Amino acid sequence: MTNQPGALARDLLTETAIRQITARIIEAPTTRNHKLSNTSVTHQGYIFVTVTLENGVIGYGEGSTLGGPRWAEESVEAMKANIDAYLAPALIGQPACLLEDATLRMDRAAKRNYTAKSAIDMALLDALGKTLDVPAHVLLGGAVRTAIDAIWALASGDAAQEVDEAQAMLDRGWFKRFKIKLGFADPATDLARLAALQKALPSGTTIVADVNQGWSEAECIRYLPVLQDLGVSLIEQPIAAGQTGASARIAARSAIPIMMDESVSTLAEASREVRAATGTVLSLKLCKHGSLHNLKRVAGIAAAEGVQMYGGCLLESSIGAAGHLHVFATLPKLEWGTEQFGPKILVEDLVQDSLRYEGYQVHLPEGPGLGVTPDPEIIEKYARKD
Repeated sequence: MTNQPGALARDLLTETAIRQITARIIEAPTTRNHKLSNTSVTHQGYIFVTVTLENGVIGYGEGSTLGGPRWAEESVEAMKANIDAYLAPALIGQPACLLEDATLRMDRAAKRNYTAKSAIDMALLDALGKTLDVPAHVLLGGAVRTAIDAIWALASGDAAQEVDEAQAMLDRGWFKRFKIKLGFADPATDLARLAALQKALPSGTTIVADVNQGWSEAECIRYLPVLQDLGVSLIEQPIAAGQTGASARIAARSAIPIMMDESVSTLAEASREVRAATGTVLSLKLCKHGSLHNLKRVAGIAAAEGVQMYGGCLLESSIGAAGHLHVFATLPKLEWGTEQFGPKILVEDLVQDSLRYEGYQVHLPEGPGLGVTPDPEIIEKYARKD
């Protein structure tokens, strides 16, 4: 590139023109069964996106699902089809450096499809960071933290196994805060399991109870006091998304903070749920918000009303986790840390250089772009061949 400011800008527009976008389905095995209220997974599904620019730089992105279109409406099959047929054609030939314009073009090409869009957006940011030789967070405003308190999810449903698993996380110095998945058994069984875990964990351990939309308002009224007695620090999305009135009533009577998750994807949903006071904490995930910049906008709406931030995950590999960490690192506050534990639940991570978990924190990767490099052999090993 030349040295004149105007010429530099013109060169950047030309050199970062998008030459090709590809999407592959990855099915990576997990170290144990991961249960939610409506499904369970032993293999994690990803859409793995590569963006090739005219300057030859390649950026990588990832979108994650849980057991198909059960957590949200997208499946890996739908993501690949919509990327190939609609989202990629809308971006080919456009400058990758115009990230906001790319988001608008994708929004015109397809409604919602937030996970697919976020995977492309992540790959564009990775490619642009590599082109400019800066970490991705610099293009999002710059990091205000380089390490984030990490949360591990216990979700096998077997209390004895989960106690051993939690102890292993503590012994390795990886995690000392835990989220307990509830909602896939009857409340009495779930709460007995939670009680066993609470008894086994060190006194004062931060425990998040994720009901995964599994209870009714009546069950919440009955069992919230039990969660309080068990020392739960935070309750995530106890009832179905969209039940705004009921959610507000539950939040009003709960002595434990309620976290909004599935109820908030868009800016409009963030405004509605925050104003209705359905929770005082918000779980942020790229698969819900569609792009790294949109995640920051959603966080801003919530923060303006005093809502606290929690860095959510959907079992991403180090690729998707790195994308999340780069944007989480730029948020003015991230009061509850992050549960970006996905790389540690995979039998094999998808990168050559996995994220670093140390001192009960996950550390922001260094280097240009996302700061992680996909392992082509592992990608090929777990890529769907049909």
